[in-house]
Amino acid sequence: MSGLKKTLVLGASVNPARYSFLALRKLQAHGHPVVAIGKRKGKVGEVDIETDHIQFPDIDTITLYLNPTNQQQYIDYILSLKPKRIIFNPGTENNQLIQTARSLGIMPVVGCTLVMLSVGTY
Repeated sequence: MSGLKKTLVLGASVNPARYSFLALRKLQAHGHPVVAIGKRKGKVGEVDIETDHIQFPDIDTITLYLNPTNQQQYIDYILSLKPKRIIFNPGTENNQLIQTARSLGIMPVVGCTLVMLSVGTY
C-alpha cells in the first residue's frame, strides 16, 4: 500500500483521554507504520512508547502532541529525523519551529491528525 506514511507520535500517552492516544490507535487502524515517544514508557496497541530520542529511520510524518514549551528539548531531534512533514495539532503551534522546518524543506501542517485521518487528507 503506497499511501502509508511512517509516523512518529511525539508526546504519546497511554491515557485513553489524551488525543495522542487516540491518534496512535487511529494511525494503526489505518495501517500506517507508527513509532512513539512520550514522557513514560508504555504500549498502545502494537506500538511501544519510548522515552529516548531514538533515530528512527524513514520517518515521513511527525505529529506533535507537545506544547511549544515542551517541544524545545526535542527541536534538534525532530529536525535530525528529516521528516517530510510535521503536523502541529491544536495547541502545538510553534512559529519558530514552523519557519525552521520550512527553511529545511520540511512541510509544516497546522491541523489535526485525527481529523485528517477521518476525512482522508492524511
